[in-house]
Amino acid sequence: MYTLYYCPGTASMIVHLALLEIGADYELKLVDVEKNQQKDPQYLQLNPNGVLPTLLIDNKPYLESAALLMLLAERHPQAGLVPAAGSVERDQWRQWIMYLSHSLQATFRAWFYPAELGYEEHTEVTRQALQRRIAAIWDKLELHLSQNGPYLLGETFSGADLYLTMLMRWSRNMPQPATNWPALNDYAHRIIARPSWQKMVEIEGIDVWPKATVK
Repeated sequence: MYTLYYCPGTASMIVHLALLEIGADYELKLVDVEKNQQKDPQYLQLNPNGVLPTLLIDNKPYLESAALLMLLAERHPQAGLVPAAGSVERDQWRQWIMYLSHSLQATFRAWFYPAELGYEEHTEVTRQALQRRIAAIWDKLELHLSQNGPYLLGETFSGADLYLTMLMRWSRNMPQPATNWPALNDYAHRIIARPSWQKMVEIEGIDVWPKATVK
């Protein structure tokens, strides 16, 4: 049994998706970030960083969304979220997860939390710099998927695809959402059609994204 401390739409989404993909028994515990519950003393005992998600395994807390995705994928290899150990695809999978975590998710955190950079609100210069950085990542991913898709690992779906799609969703209200890039837009529709994504949306009560493409 796993216990996931989560809040809809946050980085806990990737862990929730992984739990649904592997079919494990789990319990959800809501931590309302709008009420700043992630800073409550009781939660800080589990996660001293005061962020989501936290995953309890045998009553022991584990942190960091990318690490939790890797942990669950490796504990349940039969779910197909991770390529076989020792394969080239496994090395590529690990590389993609680190890239998404350190390059894309870290930049999103700077975008959404200007206080962490010392601003009450971003200056226009900082705002533009962050937008350019994220757009450059979309450019790279667009090229990769156009040439090597339909998934990050080519023909093989993996947990890295769920991770990227979650991060793409975070851009939906930005000046240049990821779905402005054609291959990424097609990719997003491919991933959200998975039963795990559909179930996660239902359970967490988040908005359907992206909207169906009108032909």
